[in-house]
Amino acid sequence: MISIPRLDASALLKRYGLRADKRLGQNFLQDPHALERIAAAAEIQPTDTVLEIGPGLGSLTRYLAASAREVVAVELDPELIPPLKAVLQPYPNVRVVHGDILKIAPSELVREAGYLVVANIPYYITSAIVRHLLEHEPKPRRLVLTVQKEVAERICAQPGGMSLLALSVQVYGEPRIAGRIPAEAFFPAPKVDSAVLCVEIYPVPQVPQEALDTFFKFIKAGFSQKRKTLRNALSAGLHIRPTEAEELLREVGIDPMRRAETLSIEEWKRLVENRLSTD
Repeated sequence: MISIPRLDASALLKRYGLRADKRLGQNFLQDPHALERIAAAAEIQPTDTVLEIGPGLGSLTRYLAASAREVVAVELDPELIPPLKAVLQPYPNVRVVHGDILKIAPSELVREAGYLVVANIPYYITSAIVRHLLEHEPKPRRLVLTVQKEVAERICAQPGGMSLLALSVQVYGEPRIAGRIPAEAFFPAPKVDSAVLCVEIYPVPQVPQEALDTFFKFIKAGFSQKRKTLRNALSAGLHIRPTEAEELLREVGIDPMRRAETLSIEEWKRLVENRLSTD
């Protein structure tokens, strides 16, 4: 890794008369060791295009640019664009885009499949961003997400501790935690530690493309009332009779008294495909 000067987020914000925006979940990562760890986790090749979501002040962008052929950095906050462009001025292979990633088609940003996604995003839009990127062409081969440590652990959960977020990510790829980042590595420091989450994207989702909408409808229904049995949660969430929900579950060998967090993706897949075959 080439030597990259430390970026002082506090001083840079002050120079531009800015403050971190809590509404946008802005915590700027500035610790060099943490930045190197994220760039290493991405396993960037010299021919790679990297799509960075939420570059902030460009501290990580510089590390990505040192290894990649091209970095496309998409920033939502218009006030950060001037300091971001100033920091990245020495890096001609970086293209800064002002916009909302959820409103931009990946094809407008990258030309070919197999690109990398690196993102430091609030947990509450993680599922939406993953689905947006992976349901449009071209598709990435790997996601590297900096998220709260507890969120990363939830995404990597196994049946027994599954969640809506875990299923939303695991249907597309295999997640693993590549490292932890202490709160003090950020400015301002958040209240919790973070983790670097890598998701290796499957060539095709674990649920067939044509069944994904129904899959998401079913898992949202299943987790809409977590304390309820699947029979009752699906009944309420799908607006069907409890007896119909029970029959759906029994037809694919799932005990209606189980709860949503105990089901594997394979079981949800069986449930969804059975429903689609009878519609």
